[in-house]
Amino acid sequence: MSRQVATTRIDAFADIDFARLIADQTPMVFKGLAADLPLVKAGLQCAEAAMDHLRPFYQGKPLLVFTGDASIGGRFGYTPQVDGFNFTSGRMSLDHLFDLLLAHGNAPDAPSFYCGSTDIDAFLPGLLATDSLPLTGETFANASVLKSIWIGNRTTACAHFDISHNLAACMVGHRRFTLFPPDQIGNLYPGPLEPTPGGQVISMVDFTKPDFDAHPRFRQALDAAQIAELEPGDVLFYPSMWQHQVEALDAFNILINYWWDSVPAFIDTPMTTLLHGLLSLRGRPDTEKAAWRAVFEHYLFGPSEAAVSHLPPAAQGPLAPLDMLQARRLRALILNRFNR
Repeated sequence: MSRQVATTRIDAFADIDFARLIADQTPMVFKGLAADLPLVKAGLQCAEAAMDHLRPFYQGKPLLVFTGDASIGGRFGYTPQVDGFNFTSGRMSLDHLFDLLLAHGNAPDAPSFYCGSTDIDAFLPGLLATDSLPLTGETFANASVLKSIWIGNRTTACAHFDISHNLAACMVGHRRFTLFPPDQIGNLYPGPLEPTPGGQVISMVDFTKPDFDAHPRFRQALDAAQIAELEPGDVLFYPSMWQHQVEALDAFNILINYWWDSVPAFIDTPMTTLLHGLLSLRGRPDTEKAAWRAVFEHYLFGPSEAAVSHLPPAAQGPLAPLDMLQARRLRALILNRFNR
């Protein structure tokens, strides 16, 4: 069965060895790492105090908010027939969202309100001057970090993966992350590639009442799962591509997360490759797919130098180490092939 994510306390953010955690594929909870931030302290007083802390930073730009009725149990996803979503979405002000959350409070029939992945600099400029982790150390020296805020009541973001590494800081309320290594994707029964509830493919398994007849391999996923129970001020790290379900457990919750990549911005998303693979590979005979698997292993998944060590630099072409100029040339070559 599942086990708890490893937990530690550190004296300084710069002491975290992210390179080792990524290399070892080790999620980690840092207890109390964000406990001294003003938003965390305000939230420990009451929901209204946390809301009052955020209001001065809000400049009136409408937020995208998902709303689901009580019947969905806070789990945002698809209708039972998978012919649409089980929620609605619309724009509203932060003040209106706060009013709705306060009005419904702990009511058992409260609708679910979910404002997710909202860019802090765009919607709450200045907040990070008081309420950000100190992103110091070699890992962040040249990294472009996306900093987002998540606000809502009791909600569940179904299991999915992100291509970036993630630091998730539990600011207000409590959160539960259920994490799975990347190799468990098939055991989580991923849903449609499109449309998706929030931009990422989600698991079709309802973790609260799994249907093991329909999803028998989910038992294997549970055996590989790691669970992180976060209190206000706790921070969770997990590596790129780890599947994660996120449950906000209180009547009012705020999370701030930090996404960053290990590669330069000119390297494209592999999701583009996946979509093209559906077009060019999936329909081929098994013998051909096996042959192409060997080709991809040689050029993409094996040691980078294996495909070029026998070639002089002038002859390496697209196999040479990728830089911004080479990335542009590859995009042009790909576009030419698509447009033939």
